[in-house]
Amino acid sequence: MKRYLVVLLLSFQGLWAQVQFEAKVSKSTLGLNERLRVDFVMNIDGDNFNEPSFEGFRIIGGPNQQVSQSWVNGKSSFEKIYSYYLAPLHKGSIVIKQATIEYNGQVYKTSPVKVNVTNAIEQPKDPNDISVSVDGNLYLVADISKTNPYLNEPITVVYKLYFNNIGITNSTEVNKPKYNDFWSQNIDIKQFVVEEGMFKGQNYRYIVLKKVVLYPQKSGKLTIEPLSLDIDVQLPTNRRNVFGQMLIKDDHKRVSAGAKTISVKALPEAGKPDDFSGAVGTFDFKVTPSKTSLKNGESLDLVVSVAGKGNLKLFTLPKPVVPNALEMYDPVHNEQVNTPLSGMAGKISDSYTIIPQYKGDYPIKTMRFSYFDLSSGRYKTITSDEIIIKMLDGPTPTVASDTNADKNKIAVNEQFKYIKLKTNLEPIAPKDFFGSNLFYSLLLIPFGLVPIIILAKKKKEAIDGDIVGNRIKRNNRLAKKYLSEAKKQINNKEPFYVALEKAMHNFLKAKLHIETSEMSKDNIKEILLSKNANPDSVNEFIALTENCEIARYAPASSATIQKDYEKAVLIISDLEKQLS
Repeated sequence: MKRYLVVLLLSFQGLWAQVQFEAKVSKSTLGLNERLRVDFVMNIDGDNFNEPSFEGFRIIGGPNQQVSQSWVNGKSSFEKIYSYYLAPLHKGSIVIKQATIEYNGQVYKTSPVKVNVTNAIEQPKDPNDISVSVDGNLYLVADISKTNPYLNEPITVVYKLYFNNIGITNSTEVNKPKYNDFWSQNIDIKQFVVEEGMFKGQNYRYIVLKKVVLYPQKSGKLTIEPLSLDIDVQLPTNRRNVFGQMLIKDDHKRVSAGAKTISVKALPEAGKPDDFSGAVGTFDFKVTPSKTSLKNGESLDLVVSVAGKGNLKLFTLPKPVVPNALEMYDPVHNEQVNTPLSGMAGKISDSYTIIPQYKGDYPIKTMRFSYFDLSSGRYKTITSDEIIIKMLDGPTPTVASDTNADKNKIAVNEQFKYIKLKTNLEPIAPKDFFGSNLFYSLLLIPFGLVPIIILAKKKKEAIDGDIVGNRIKRNNRLAKKYLSEAKKQINNKEPFYVALEKAMHNFLKAKLHIETSEMSKDNIKEILLSKNANPDSVNEFIALTENCEIARYAPASSATIQKDYEKAVLIISDLEKQLS
């Protein structure tokens, strides 16, 4: 009896014990290239375990189940664990959502767990850990063309994946670097090519994964964020199959190029021109007019262009200065720039439309363009020639003849000829509103509207009271509506004949003042003939009405449908004239 009592008490002990179900992580903060272990631990043998979706992670191992049970001093303990190994997909705060189990008809959930993912970190090279560079046979490297450039000097970043004695089946970019404080341009790689080269004193194969051209936009130390990749690899093993061939093991690795620091030099202040706008490179500067001699009403295009190699998209072109007698419009900007791995090269231009207003010769002053030459480390300035625009005919301004300085001055009478000589003056002190014309108008308008409102109301009441007239109007509207609907459905047989039949019935209701219950064939014929309708038209109308119902279920061609529609329009038109 005691034995059964002990067994009974032990059975109820599991029910009385408090259920514990929680999620535990191996670390709360990890790098983008590290792995995370998540354990879902319960102290009861729960059923129907449902894992969370693990958004923001990739499952690389699991679930692994572990069960343990022990007795200590007559007390039993039970523990079941579901373990997962995860790799983060991006940086930031990622939440592992709730997992669920069922026990004794109730559902239990874990609490959400927050994990912070930081930049990829450098990991120690452990020869016993295959996850570190795959035993030194897999590296992601960022080759920087120059680590101490000038401001706006181009540098290139080439990402290479070195590998040796392993195979690569797939790669996924999980941490895309943001080039803060840089102007950047990606170079498209149409096809990946496996090449051979030296790395760390050994021969490696490598693939160029990514090429980027960067232009630093501020001086000082700038950081290029690391690129991280998830890579599926094939690793050789010491095992062989029955044919003596080496067995290959599939694995998944994450590699990072590491952060890079660029020390950007500011452009020198010594010798910097006042009109320097930030151009860095090697350039040629031109100012070209489309024509220099014009007739009255003609215009010219003045093209200011810079061609060469440098930061062409990152500076502004100088603006021409023209006399007042030349009307100049806002420029049209054009860029013909390519960005290969060596940096931007091509041509940019501003095209100004200029229209002379008066006959004469007008100079366009010389223009200057300054840039910093990287090859010499000095500022250079290019000056354009002065351009003379000749207006051969047109209005002639009055000009002074003594000095060249006053050559293009317009006479006073021409300069102010558009100013109005007559004015309409108004008193400074405003008029009082009380007693004004507007005051009396606003006062009398409501009294004038009263008769109009009364007449409109009576007319509306008369229209609303005319029940027969309203019914006739409604039937007329319906007849027109359904006839229009029939025309729209002329390619659909059944809807066409339904709409056509409704149009003809509503036409009869409107003209004969009858209801649907009175619309028998004999009654319609008798009423139409009594109203002096043409017997032929009456017979055709009734025949077409009967045909509508039959034609809905009989085969008909598009020509027959079109003919029935035209026939209905003709019959309704004839009866409209005969019954009016």
